[in-house]
Amino acid sequence: MSSAPAEITLTLTPRSRLDVIDVSKRIASECSDFASRFRRALYTSPHTTAGYLEQSLCARLSHDPRSLEEYLAAFQGLFPPDAGYQHDELQLRNELSKEQKKTEPRNGDSHLTFIGSGLRNCVSYVNHPGTPAYFIDLDGVNGSTTRRRTTTVIGFNRERKMGSDRIRVPVSEHPVDSVNIKDPRLGIFEYLSRMVEKYDIDKGRVDLSLAPGERNAGLTVNEYETLLMRHDLAEVIRNPLRFVAEKGKNMVVDPMAIPHKTINYAKYDLVQVVNKILDVLGASNSPIERIVDKLLAVPASRFLRMKRSVSLLISDGEVHGKGKIVQGTYQSPILVQWDRAKAETRQLEISFSRFE
Repeated sequence: MSSAPAEITLTLTPRSRLDVIDVSKRIASECSDFASRFRRALYTSPHTTAGYLEQSLCARLSHDPRSLEEYLAAFQGLFPPDAGYQHDELQLRNELSKEQKKTEPRNGDSHLTFIGSGLRNCVSYVNHPGTPAYFIDLDGVNGSTTRRRTTTVIGFNRERKMGSDRIRVPVSEHPVDSVNIKDPRLGIFEYLSRMVEKYDIDKGRVDLSLAPGERNAGLTVNEYETLLMRHDLAEVIRNPLRFVAEKGKNMVVDPMAIPHKTINYAKYDLVQVVNKILDVLGASNSPIERIVDKLLAVPASRFLRMKRSVSLLISDGEVHGKGKIVQGTYQSPILVQWDRAKAETRQLEISFSRFE
């Protein structure tokens, strides 16, 4: 007899700023037969600087925490700390109170690493006893402050598609743009919530995907903070060397050559970053490696691992039997484009699923 879906919420304490935490061990300690009872598991994070990598990528990295750290450290090389992120100019953050500005972390690098490395807020894994599932924190310790993190895991055996739709998302005429799908003026999130209620889904997920014909765009779930989205992320898309150059080497040695040297150093660093990513993924001496030199001539969108789809958790954790879309306080699904869209709209395909 199959088991009804089970939901487990864990509290995690990271040990360092970049930390890889084996959640499957914690689940096994609370529910020893979890992996044998359920064929699949949905892992979710309510945070914008901590989440999960897809199971297929973890398999390529041999489910080895050290390899995962090396992979993420490579992307951190593109987004070094304190590299002049607008997000970190707290005096410009009008949404923060004076008290919040005193404690708000300067973590623009962690947000961009989350987006660029392909970390996800919500992933579905096939359960294999003995195979770990890692919660990855990019900002677990900030200064003297250790974060308190949570993650929710749902075990299930079957996923039934309840309905689907296609919607249009308006975008601007600018080639580089980002749209907050949760913006109440669009009415999209309210529509998603109505459909969850209509399909009577207590535990499941909503999948948002770019329609097949959409190009030069991606989806992520993160903090839709204006300076982060409209300035920092836009800068990366326009110029992938922007923040590497900001941390250029040996500037003091020859101050007069700063503009020229920082770009040269940045190009060198970028090659090292890309080579490190290829090494960790086991792609050295492959056709992939032969295109590394071309990366310097293309936008960041070609090598950032931004996805074409995102998933959102549906749970009845608050009110039994009444499911709703669950997201963290600062999370929003975000559509990003790096070239103009026809008729200034993008099409998204939406799918609603129930876990059984």
